[in-house]
Amino acid sequence: MIGNKGLIAPAVGAVLVLTTGFFAVQDAAGQDQGSLARSALTVIAPAAAGGGWDLAAREFQQAARTESVVNSVQVVNVPGAGGTIGLGQLQQLEADPTTAMITGAAMVGGVEMGGSSARLSDVTPIARLTDDFQVIAVPADSPWETLDDFLEDWREDPDIPVGGGSAGSPDHLVAGQLAEAAELDPAGLHYTPHAGGGELTLSLLSDANGTVQIGVSGFNDFRDLIEGERLRALAVVAPERLEGVDIPTASELGYPSVNLVNWRGIVAAPGISEEEQAELLEITEEMYQAPSWQEAIDRNRWDPSWAGPEEFSDFITEEETRIRALMIDLGLIDET
Repeated sequence: MIGNKGLIAPAVGAVLVLTTGFFAVQDAAGQDQGSLARSALTVIAPAAAGGGWDLAAREFQQAARTESVVNSVQVVNVPGAGGTIGLGQLQQLEADPTTAMITGAAMVGGVEMGGSSARLSDVTPIARLTDDFQVIAVPADSPWETLDDFLEDWREDPDIPVGGGSAGSPDHLVAGQLAEAAELDPAGLHYTPHAGGGELTLSLLSDANGTVQIGVSGFNDFRDLIEGERLRALAVVAPERLEGVDIPTASELGYPSVNLVNWRGIVAAPGISEEEQAELLEITEEMYQAPSWQEAIDRNRWDPSWAGPEEFSDFITEEETRIRALMIDLGLIDET
């Protein structure tokens, strides 16, 4: 089964944050108990600081503050288990209308990997916001100057480790798709999970034993190091090249099946009223239309992909089915 190697440490970390993260969210929500979301809103970033979910949460916070959409917006980081610890904590905040959470494709995979009994369909959908894109990168001094260079060596030595985020994340699924495209058995993929993009980049830049020499992560996790020429991007997993970024897509390099697109959305606690859901939607719409959010989309090379609650709910159901099927095909989980 792919993804079992190296998973003990992340699992222990998940247990440690379960207590501290939950009380942080409880305290943040409790400070304004009974108030409306317009007065004070807590946004859970279900990952450590510096990752894609954290970035989306901070950009949401900044846009809401800049445009005075909400009087007070607080971001609380609850890392661990592919975002499913944050999901479990949101589920426990039953009927709390002042707490929301950034979510995405990685959380669907995290649930399938057994990280939580809660599912995205158990909480309240607000809106889908953006699409985000993964990049395959190596250190700047790597002998692999192109994706085909790497794949040629990978076919000769399928045990070359590929680094990325948590097990079942888009990074993991892209690595599996790449193995399949290279005519390797994805079930034999040597995938090395990391707690986030920061930990992965440290591994890529290190020569120590146990580090990796190729990784998959979100563009913004690698961006500074690519622009600083410390990492070399081999491919971006996107329908077309990112604007202003000279990185070929996997498709144009001859691997159209390497096509998993990450996405970001926002959900709320279960059990809130229709009026409370409508208020959170209105807040999100105002934030989304604000110039500062549009600037964030351009700055982070995201694609806007707005969907309201009903369409977003249907999309989540489709994603749960699609990602589960992909994970079965790649040997990540059993078909049970």
